[in-house]
Amino acid sequence: MPKTAPYFSNKLIAWYLQNKRDLPWRNTTNPYHIWLSEIMLQQTRVLQGLPYYLKFAEAYPKVEDLANAPEDEVLKLWQGLGYYSRAQNLHATAKMVSEEMNGVFPNNYKDLLKLKGVGDYTASAIASISFNRPEAVVDGNVYRVLSRFFGISTPINSTTGHKEFKKLAQRLIDKDQPGTFNQAIMEFGARYCVPQSPDCENCIFNDSCLAFQQKKVSELPVKTKAKPVKKRYFNYLVFLSENEHIILQQRTGKGIWHKLYEFPLIETSGKINLSKLKKLPQFHDFSEKINVKSISLFNEKPVVHRLSHQHLNTLFWIVETSETTENAIPISEVKNYAVPVLIENFVSEFFEDY
Repeated sequence: MPKTAPYFSNKLIAWYLQNKRDLPWRNTTNPYHIWLSEIMLQQTRVLQGLPYYLKFAEAYPKVEDLANAPEDEVLKLWQGLGYYSRAQNLHATAKMVSEEMNGVFPNNYKDLLKLKGVGDYTASAIASISFNRPEAVVDGNVYRVLSRFFGISTPINSTTGHKEFKKLAQRLIDKDQPGTFNQAIMEFGARYCVPQSPDCENCIFNDSCLAFQQKKVSELPVKTKAKPVKKRYFNYLVFLSENEHIILQQRTGKGIWHKLYEFPLIETSGKINLSKLKKLPQFHDFSEKINVKSISLFNEKPVVHRLSHQHLNTLFWIVETSETTENAIPISEVKNYAVPVLIENFVSEFFEDY
Protein backbone atom coordinates (compact mmCIF):
# COMPACT_ATOMS: atom_id res chain seq x y z
CA MET A 1 0.00 0.00 0.00
CA PRO A 2 2.75 2.61 0.68
CA LYS A 3 3.64 2.72 -3.03
CA THR A 4 0.07 2.25 -4.24
CA ALA A 5 -1.47 5.15 -2.30
CA PRO A 6 0.56 8.02 -3.86
CA TYR A 7 0.40 6.41 -7.32
CA PHE A 8 -3.37 6.00 -7.10
CA SER A 9 -4.18 9.41 -5.61
CA ASN A 10 -1.77 11.41 -7.80
CA LYS A 11 -3.02 9.83 -11.01
CA LEU A 12 -6.62 10.21 -9.95
CA ILE A 13 -6.29 13.87 -8.97
CA ALA A 14 -4.41 14.68 -12.19
CA TRP A 15 -7.26 13.14 -14.19
CA TYR A 16 -9.84 15.04 -12.15
CA LEU A 17 -8.22 18.43 -12.56
CA GLN A 18 -8.26 17.98 -16.33
CA ASN A 19 -11.72 16.44 -16.64
CA LYS A 20 -13.93 17.64 -13.77
CA ARG A 21 -17.35 19.06 -14.48
CA ASP A 22 -17.99 22.70 -13.65
CA LEU A 23 -20.60 22.35 -10.91
CA PRO A 24 -21.67 25.20 -8.61
CA TRP A 25 -20.81 23.42 -5.36
CA ARG A 26 -17.27 22.87 -6.63
CA ASN A 27 -16.66 26.60 -6.71
CA THR A 28 -17.04 27.00 -2.97
CA THR A 29 -15.95 25.50 0.35
CA ASN A 30 -18.92 27.02 2.19
CA PRO A 31 -20.17 24.15 4.39
CA TYR A 32 -23.81 25.19 3.93
CA HIS A 33 -23.62 24.80 0.16
CA ILE A 34 -21.53 21.62 0.38
CA TRP A 35 -24.03 20.13 2.83
CA LEU A 36 -26.96 21.17 0.63
CA SER A 37 -25.44 19.54 -2.45
CA GLU A 38 -24.45 16.34 -0.66
CA ILE A 39 -27.90 15.81 0.85
CA MET A 40 -29.50 16.33 -2.55
CA LEU A 41 -27.10 14.00 -4.34
CA GLN A 42 -27.77 11.09 -1.99
CA GLN A 43 -29.35 8.42 -4.22
CA THR A 44 -29.74 11.07 -6.96
CA ARG A 45 -27.81 11.68 -10.17
CA VAL A 46 -26.04 15.03 -10.63
CA LEU A 47 -28.16 15.98 -13.67
CA GLN A 48 -31.33 15.46 -11.67
CA GLY A 49 -30.07 17.14 -8.51
CA LEU A 50 -28.49 20.22 -10.09
CA PRO A 51 -31.72 22.17 -10.83
CA TYR A 52 -32.91 21.54 -7.27
CA TYR A 53 -29.62 22.74 -5.82
CA LEU A 54 -29.89 25.95 -7.84
CA LYS A 55 -33.50 26.49 -6.73
CA PHE A 56 -32.66 25.98 -3.06
CA ALA A 57 -29.51 28.10 -3.21
CA GLU A 58 -31.52 30.94 -4.73
CA ALA A 59 -34.51 30.63 -2.40
CA TYR A 60 -32.36 30.12 0.72
CA PRO A 61 -28.92 31.76 0.26
CA LYS A 62 -28.02 31.15 3.90
CA VAL A 63 -28.78 28.37 6.37
CA GLU A 64 -30.87 30.84 8.39
CA ASP A 65 -33.11 31.41 5.36
CA LEU A 66 -33.77 27.68 5.07
CA ALA A 67 -34.35 27.38 8.81
CA ASN A 68 -36.97 30.15 8.76
CA ALA A 69 -38.88 28.74 5.79
CA PRO A 70 -42.18 26.86 6.45
CA GLU A 71 -41.76 23.09 6.14
CA ASP A 72 -44.54 22.83 3.54
CA GLU A 73 -42.66 25.36 1.40
CA VAL A 74 -39.44 23.33 1.64
CA LEU A 75 -41.28 20.12 0.73
CA LYS A 76 -42.94 21.84 -2.22
CA LEU A 77 -39.57 23.06 -3.52
CA TRP A 78 -38.19 19.53 -3.08
CA GLN A 79 -41.14 17.97 -4.94
CA GLY A 80 -40.00 15.50 -7.59
CA LEU A 81 -36.59 14.78 -6.08
CA GLY A 82 -37.88 11.82 -4.05
CA TYR A 83 -36.82 10.36 -0.70
CA TYR A 84 -38.69 13.17 1.05
CA SER A 85 -37.25 12.36 4.48
CA ARG A 86 -34.10 14.04 3.14
CA ALA A 87 -36.00 17.33 2.82
CA GLN A 88 -37.43 17.01 6.32
CA ASN A 89 -33.99 16.25 7.76
CA LEU A 90 -32.56 19.14 5.73
CA HIS A 91 -35.03 21.53 7.30
CA ALA A 92 -34.51 20.14 10.81
CA THR A 93 -30.72 20.44 10.53
CA ALA A 94 -30.98 23.99 9.18
CA LYS A 95 -32.98 24.92 12.27
CA MET A 96 -30.45 23.21 14.53
CA VAL A 97 -27.44 24.94 12.94
CA SER A 98 -29.22 28.29 12.85
CA GLU A 99 -30.73 28.26 16.33
CA GLU A 100 -28.28 26.19 18.38
CA MET A 101 -24.98 26.84 16.59
CA ASN A 102 -25.38 30.49 15.59
CA GLY A 103 -25.46 29.51 11.92
CA VAL A 104 -22.01 27.88 12.02
CA PHE A 105 -21.60 24.28 10.85
CA PRO A 106 -19.38 21.91 12.87
CA ASN A 107 -15.86 21.75 11.39
CA ASN A 108 -15.10 18.09 12.10
CA TYR A 109 -16.40 14.64 11.19
CA LYS A 110 -17.50 13.62 14.69
CA ASP A 111 -19.69 16.68 15.29
CA LEU A 112 -21.05 16.71 11.74
CA LEU A 113 -22.38 13.19 12.35
CA LYS A 114 -24.65 14.61 15.05
CA LEU A 115 -26.65 16.56 12.47
CA LYS A 116 -29.94 14.96 11.41
CA GLY A 117 -29.71 13.17 8.08
CA VAL A 118 -25.90 13.32 8.06
CA GLY A 119 -24.18 9.94 7.94
CA ASP A 120 -20.62 8.79 7.35
CA TYR A 121 -20.53 9.78 3.69
CA THR A 122 -21.96 13.29 4.08
CA ALA A 123 -19.91 14.05 7.20
CA SER A 124 -16.75 12.95 5.41
CA ALA A 125 -17.58 15.05 2.35
CA ILE A 126 -18.23 18.23 4.33
CA ALA A 127 -15.23 17.72 6.63
CA SER A 128 -12.84 17.16 3.72
CA ILE A 129 -14.16 19.73 1.22
CA SER A 130 -15.01 22.55 3.62
CA PHE A 131 -12.44 22.04 6.35
CA ASN A 132 -9.63 20.09 4.65
CA ARG A 133 -9.96 17.16 7.05
CA PRO A 134 -8.56 13.81 5.79
CA GLU A 135 -11.90 11.96 5.95
CA ALA A 136 -12.49 9.57 3.04
CA VAL A 137 -15.90 9.35 1.39
CA VAL A 138 -17.33 6.01 0.34
CA ASP A 139 -20.36 5.96 -1.95
CA GLY A 140 -21.49 3.76 -4.84
CA ASN A 141 -18.94 5.29 -7.19
CA VAL A 142 -16.10 4.80 -4.72
CA TYR A 143 -17.08 1.19 -4.05
CA ARG A 144 -17.00 0.49 -7.78
CA VAL A 145 -13.60 2.10 -8.41
CA LEU A 146 -11.90 0.47 -5.43
CA SER A 147 -13.42 -2.98 -5.87
CA ARG A 148 -12.28 -3.08 -9.50
CA PHE A 149 -8.84 -1.54 -9.06
CA PHE A 150 -7.96 -3.80 -6.13
CA GLY A 151 -10.01 -6.81 -7.27
CA ILE A 152 -12.07 -6.94 -4.06
CA SER A 153 -15.07 -9.27 -4.08
CA THR A 154 -16.40 -8.51 -0.60
CA PRO A 155 -20.08 -7.52 -1.00
CA ILE A 156 -20.33 -3.75 -0.84
CA ASN A 157 -23.71 -3.86 0.93
CA SER A 158 -22.43 -5.98 3.81
CA THR A 159 -21.15 -4.77 7.17
CA THR A 160 -17.77 -6.33 6.41
CA GLY A 161 -17.67 -4.59 3.06
CA HIS A 162 -18.51 -1.21 4.55
CA LYS A 163 -15.63 -1.48 7.00
CA GLU A 164 -13.16 -2.87 4.47
CA PHE A 165 -13.77 -0.23 1.81
CA LYS A 166 -13.87 2.62 4.30
CA LYS A 167 -10.53 1.54 5.74
CA LEU A 168 -9.02 1.22 2.27
CA ALA A 169 -10.31 4.63 1.14
CA GLN A 170 -8.94 6.18 4.31
CA ARG A 171 -5.49 4.73 3.59
CA LEU A 172 -5.55 6.03 0.02
CA ILE A 173 -6.75 9.58 0.66
CA ASP A 174 -4.36 12.41 -0.12
CA LYS A 175 -3.97 14.07 3.28
CA ASP A 176 -2.77 17.35 1.75
CA GLN A 177 -5.81 17.76 -0.49
CA PRO A 178 -8.50 15.41 0.88
CA GLY A 179 -11.42 17.33 -0.59
CA THR A 180 -9.97 17.19 -4.07
CA PHE A 181 -9.20 13.47 -3.72
CA ASN A 182 -12.75 12.68 -2.57
CA GLN A 183 -14.32 14.61 -5.42
CA ALA A 184 -11.88 13.03 -7.86
CA ILE A 185 -12.70 9.43 -6.98
CA MET A 186 -16.44 10.11 -7.02
CA GLU A 187 -16.18 11.90 -10.36
CA PHE A 188 -14.09 9.10 -11.84
CA GLY A 189 -16.62 6.49 -10.76
CA ALA A 190 -19.55 8.52 -12.03
CA ARG A 191 -18.10 9.35 -15.42
CA TYR A 192 -15.43 6.78 -16.31
CA CYS A 193 -15.53 3.65 -14.15
CA VAL A 194 -19.25 3.35 -14.85
CA PRO A 195 -21.42 0.33 -13.92
CA GLN A 196 -21.88 -1.00 -17.45
CA SER A 197 -19.29 -1.24 -20.24
CA PRO A 198 -16.60 1.17 -19.00
CA ASP A 199 -13.90 2.15 -21.51
CA CYS A 200 -11.18 0.08 -19.82
CA GLU A 201 -8.90 0.08 -22.87
CA ASN A 202 -8.33 3.81 -22.45
CA CYS A 203 -8.54 3.97 -18.67
CA ILE A 204 -5.71 5.71 -16.78
CA PHE A 205 -5.51 2.67 -14.51
CA ASN A 206 -5.59 -0.13 -17.10
CA ASP A 207 -1.97 -1.05 -16.36
CA SER A 208 -2.71 -1.75 -12.70
CA CYS A 209 -6.44 -2.46 -12.36
CA LEU A 210 -6.83 -6.07 -11.20
CA ALA A 211 -10.40 -6.39 -12.49
CA PHE A 212 -9.30 -5.36 -15.98
CA GLN A 213 -6.27 -7.63 -15.96
CA GLN A 214 -8.28 -10.57 -14.66
CA LYS A 215 -11.28 -9.85 -16.92
CA LYS A 216 -13.60 -9.39 -13.95
CA VAL A 217 -14.78 -5.84 -14.60
CA SER A 218 -18.39 -6.90 -15.19
CA GLU A 219 -18.35 -9.00 -12.01
CA LEU A 220 -17.31 -6.22 -9.67
CA PRO A 221 -18.41 -4.78 -7.35
CA VAL A 222 -20.25 -7.65 -5.71
CA LYS A 223 -23.59 -6.93 -4.11
CA THR A 224 -25.74 -9.37 -2.15
CA LYS A 225 -29.26 -9.87 -3.45
CA ALA A 226 -31.67 -7.14 -2.49
CA LYS A 227 -35.01 -7.80 -0.83
CA PRO A 228 -37.79 -8.69 -3.29
CA VAL A 229 -39.83 -5.76 -4.53
CA LYS A 230 -43.18 -5.44 -2.76
CA LYS A 231 -46.29 -4.84 -4.87
CA ARG A 232 -48.89 -2.48 -3.42
CA TYR A 233 -52.28 -1.51 -4.80
CA PHE A 234 -53.43 2.08 -4.33
CA ASN A 235 -56.91 3.40 -5.08
CA TYR A 236 -57.11 7.19 -4.98
CA LEU A 237 -60.55 8.73 -4.62
CA VAL A 238 -60.59 12.04 -6.48
CA PHE A 239 -63.64 13.73 -4.98
CA LEU A 240 -64.70 16.44 -7.44
CA SER A 241 -67.54 18.74 -6.41
CA GLU A 242 -69.83 20.78 -8.66
CA ASN A 243 -68.04 23.97 -7.65
CA GLU A 244 -64.66 22.46 -8.61
CA HIS A 245 -63.27 21.67 -5.18
CA ILE A 246 -61.29 18.55 -4.29
CA ILE A 247 -60.04 16.87 -1.13
CA LEU A 248 -56.37 16.49 -0.25
CA GLN A 249 -55.10 14.77 2.87
CA GLN A 250 -51.67 14.93 4.47
CA ARG A 251 -49.82 11.66 5.04
CA THR A 252 -48.95 11.51 8.73
CA GLY A 253 -47.97 7.88 9.32
CA LYS A 254 -44.54 6.38 8.97
CA GLY A 255 -43.46 5.15 5.56
CA ILE A 256 -43.29 6.78 2.16
CA TRP A 257 -44.16 10.43 1.50
CA HIS A 258 -44.42 11.48 5.13
CA LYS A 259 -46.14 14.92 5.39
CA LEU A 260 -46.87 15.11 1.67
CA TYR A 261 -50.44 15.54 0.41
CA GLU A 262 -52.53 13.10 -1.60
CA PHE A 263 -56.13 12.26 -2.45
CA PRO A 264 -58.07 10.05 -0.01
CA LEU A 265 -56.51 6.62 -0.37
CA ILE A 266 -57.77 3.07 -0.07
CA GLU A 267 -55.09 0.40 -0.28
CA THR A 268 -56.18 -3.08 -1.35
CA SER A 269 -54.51 -6.47 -1.74
CA GLY A 270 -54.93 -6.43 -5.52
CA LYS A 271 -56.55 -4.59 -8.42
CA ILE A 272 -60.28 -4.00 -7.88
CA ASN A 273 -63.26 -3.01 -10.03
CA LEU A 274 -66.04 -0.52 -9.31
CA SER A 275 -68.30 -3.15 -7.76
CA LYS A 276 -65.63 -4.16 -5.25
CA LEU A 277 -64.75 -0.55 -4.53
CA LYS A 278 -68.33 0.25 -3.51
CA LYS A 279 -68.37 -2.68 -1.08
CA LEU A 280 -65.26 -1.58 0.81
CA PRO A 281 -65.91 -0.28 4.35
CA GLN A 282 -63.52 2.64 3.75
CA PHE A 283 -65.57 3.74 0.74
CA HIS A 284 -68.77 3.55 2.77
CA ASP A 285 -67.19 5.83 5.37
CA PHE A 286 -66.64 8.44 2.68
CA SER A 287 -69.99 8.01 0.94
CA GLU A 288 -71.90 8.49 4.21
CA LYS A 289 -70.38 11.95 4.57
CA ILE A 290 -70.55 13.02 0.92
CA ASN A 291 -73.40 12.81 -1.57
CA VAL A 292 -71.84 10.78 -4.40
CA LYS A 293 -73.38 11.44 -7.82
CA SER A 294 -71.17 9.22 -10.00
CA ILE A 295 -67.96 7.20 -9.96
CA SER A 296 -65.73 6.53 -12.93
CA LEU A 297 -62.29 5.02 -13.36
CA PHE A 298 -59.76 7.42 -14.85
CA ASN A 299 -57.21 4.77 -15.87
CA GLU A 300 -58.18 1.20 -16.77
CA LYS A 301 -54.53 0.17 -16.60
CA PRO A 302 -52.88 0.85 -13.23
CA VAL A 303 -50.15 3.47 -13.15
CA VAL A 304 -47.06 1.69 -11.82
CA HIS A 305 -44.96 4.01 -9.69
CA ARG A 306 -41.61 2.39 -8.89
CA LEU A 307 -39.86 3.13 -5.61
CA SER A 308 -36.66 1.49 -4.38
CA HIS A 309 -38.31 -1.52 -2.71
CA GLN A 310 -41.92 -1.29 -3.76
CA HIS A 311 -44.06 -0.83 -6.83
CA LEU A 312 -47.32 1.09 -6.41
CA ASN A 313 -50.04 -0.08 -8.79
CA THR A 314 -52.40 2.87 -8.78
CA LEU A 315 -55.95 3.50 -9.93
CA PHE A 316 -57.57 6.95 -9.84
CA TRP A 317 -61.33 6.94 -9.23
CA ILE A 318 -63.17 10.14 -10.16
CA VAL A 319 -65.96 10.59 -7.61
CA GLU A 320 -68.30 13.41 -8.59
CA THR A 321 -70.20 14.98 -5.69
CA SER A 322 -72.86 17.64 -5.31
CA GLU A 323 -71.43 19.43 -2.29
CA THR A 324 -68.14 20.55 -0.81
CA THR A 325 -66.76 19.21 2.44
CA GLU A 326 -65.20 21.46 5.04
CA ASN A 327 -61.62 20.47 4.17
CA ALA A 328 -62.02 20.74 0.39
CA ILE A 329 -59.85 23.13 -1.61
CA PRO A 330 -60.28 24.78 -5.01
CA ILE A 331 -58.63 22.90 -7.86
CA SER A 332 -56.58 26.00 -8.62
CA GLU A 333 -54.82 25.68 -5.25
CA VAL A 334 -53.58 22.11 -5.71
CA LYS A 335 -50.32 23.39 -7.19
CA ASN A 336 -49.50 25.04 -3.85
CA TYR A 337 -49.32 21.71 -2.01
CA ALA A 338 -46.34 19.38 -1.84
CA VAL A 339 -47.47 16.12 -3.42
CA PRO A 340 -45.72 12.94 -4.62
CA VAL A 341 -44.78 12.83 -8.31
CA LEU A 342 -47.45 10.17 -8.79
CA ILE A 343 -50.12 12.68 -7.75
CA GLU A 344 -48.50 15.59 -9.57
CA ASN A 345 -48.53 13.68 -12.87
CA PHE A 346 -52.21 12.86 -12.48
CA VAL A 347 -53.09 16.45 -11.57
CA SER A 348 -51.20 17.79 -14.60
CA GLU A 349 -53.12 15.46 -16.91
CA PHE A 350 -56.61 15.42 -15.42
CA PHE A 351 -56.88 19.05 -14.35
CA GLU A 352 -55.07 20.45 -17.39
CA ASP A 353 -58.06 22.53 -18.51
CA TYR A 354 -59.07 23.79 -15.05
